[in-house]
Amino acid sequence: MELRLEHVSHRYGATEVLRDVSLTVPEGRILCVVGPSGCGKSTLLRLMGGLERPDAGAILQTGDPPEGCLNPLTFVFQDFALLPWRSVAGNVSLVLEDRPLGRRARQAIIADVLERTRLGDFARAWPRQLSGGMKQRVAIARALAVRPAVMLLDEPLSALDAQTRELLMEDLVALWSREPFTAVYVTHNLAEAVRLGHAIAVMSRRPGRLREMIEIDRPLEAREVGDVELEARQRELWLLMREEARAADAELVDG
Repeated sequence: MELRLEHVSHRYGATEVLRDVSLTVPEGRILCVVGPSGCGKSTLLRLMGGLERPDAGAILQTGDPPEGCLNPLTFVFQDFALLPWRSVAGNVSLVLEDRPLGRRARQAIIADVLERTRLGDFARAWPRQLSGGMKQRVAIARALAVRPAVMLLDEPLSALDAQTRELLMEDLVALWSREPFTAVYVTHNLAEAVRLGHAIAVMSRRPGRLREMIEIDRPLEAREVGDVELEARQRELWLLMREEARAADAELVDG
């Protein structure tokens, strides 16, 4: 399924957050969204996911969802959002319990996504027993359990240390390589953007507008730490954003 935004604008009261944003998220591709603080990246994601309605423009879903899709649009958040009184398997099971699935079908889905996220040995563990990286793997497994048409990830690795972020990026690449999924990935981390994005949408400072769409043709599995080409693309992104990031920072401080 393809996700398309056409001339989307949004405001909160007197504050204009997004202005005339048009972009397309092709099926089976990861679009990363970067931009200065306060430019509306998370708002854009909420609009895509239907948590809010745009004041102007349209958000369209075209094409068919994947076979077995239980929820077309699914979020992965920064804070994991795990229930502490449920085990790993129980947290994944939560999104399946209101679906017309038998017990065996539900257990098969849980076993599959835990295996794909390397959590098979931790099905009975409690969230308090898990590291931050493992908690985010549970959140990703829970999102995958409904076989979404589009995954919406809002800075999913920003609360993790550098080593754990690197491991989780490797996990996401492995998941996509095994079974390509469609995703919108909001991040302030430019290294994540060039590592994971087939394309990168660069937003302006508020009101957020699409400044540029940068394509990265290199296969995800061929991108590694220290890659000269990726470091050059990361610097290109920073030079594109630097002045607006400085201006946005001054606006936030003044506010």
